[in-house]
Amino acid sequence: MDLQQYVMSLQEQLRTASAAGGEPARELAARLTAPLETASRLVLLEALAAAASEITRELAPGSVDVRLRGRDPEFVVTPPPASTEFDDAADSLPVDPSPAQDGDDGPAARFTLRLPEPLKVRIEEAAARDKVSVNAWLVRSVTASLDGAGNGRTEPRRTPSGGRTFTGWVR
Repeated sequence: MDLQQYVMSLQEQLRTASAAGGEPARELAARLTAPLETASRLVLLEALAAAASEITRELAPGSVDVRLRGRDPEFVVTPPPASTEFDDAADSLPVDPSPAQDGDDGPAARFTLRLPEPLKVRIEEAAARDKVSVNAWLVRSVTASLDGAGNGRTEPRRTPSGGRTFTGWVR
């Protein structure tokens, strides 16, 4: 990407603005133009790097990097793996034929789950307390939730305050 056109545009805008200040302002603008070229390039590079970083966050697991080749930046785009299909609701991947964990009878399946950072930290802490992996903890939690949901059972659950609550239907 050639930054020269943007730097020249900025220099032209500086000359135009200085014309309103008369001859002393035009002379000052002429003296500032050369040193501002380097500063302008640095600011443009910082803006491009910030934009690439934002795009990378949205494109994950793909990425966009800005690399400097000579005086001009280049964008390097690394797309997500071809075997992955992304969906806004849940990112599903093909079934993994490896043996199931935690006593489940079927083959294991993979999917990507987007969590708020504070919830992720809480999950990791809970898994560490139970001395199991995050995956095993999530499988147990989801299984427990599904086994107790919608079948008329009343399952006790601990609240953050340490008390007990019950969920389910009463007949």
